[in-house]
Amino acid sequence: MSTKPPRVVAELGRPETAAETAARKAENSRLYRSRKTINNLVLSLLACLAAVVIIVLAVPRGNYTAERDVDYVQVAADSQPSIEQTLIVPELPDGWKANIAELRHSSADDVTSWYVGWVTPEENFAALSQGFNANENWVATQLERSLATGTEQIGGFTWTVYDHRDSRDDTGNVDYALTTVAQDSSYVVYGTAPLEDIHLLAQSVADHIAQQEG
Repeated sequence: MSTKPPRVVAELGRPETAAETAARKAENSRLYRSRKTINNLVLSLLACLAAVVIIVLAVPRGNYTAERDVDYVQVAADSQPSIEQTLIVPELPDGWKANIAELRHSSADDVTSWYVGWVTPEENFAALSQGFNANENWVATQLERSLATGTEQIGGFTWTVYDHRDSRDDTGNVDYALTTVAQDSSYVVYGTAPLEDIHLLAQSVADHIAQQEG
């Protein structure tokens, strides 16, 4: 039985030793495993990307309103029996559509609140949060820790103004906000809508507060 002669390594000009053969085979195995790992990683990434594309294509898209128009007046009526304070239900012009209305509870502050979010006729965002027996931390959280910039009289109430439309790079949903306290509730009116829309909402809130106090 003939024995295969040792492999001649061109760089060495001689047959490789047993140790060199073992080292070469080990290196080849390492490179193979490395290439296989990279290939598997690339295939996994491509599979994940394909899944994401499928999900994105499958989810229906629309404008900010998301084809949702919540009857916040009815939601308030259904929710009122569970709350001692009167829920504020602003009266707003045609074209304002609520896309969410609900009672919320902040476990961090132990504050229950009434929240309504609207899309204005120009498809901007405006919202009302009415916190019951709320503390300062709850109010600050609603305002995303914005700093007050002044005060303003609207509907017979003094409102603290938080105007950061031009002074902050990222204001989230709190470009402009107004807060006031009446009876046992703290009111936060805010959004990305134009100033006149936020003031319109605050005026309606003030009118309802005045009706309660009257």
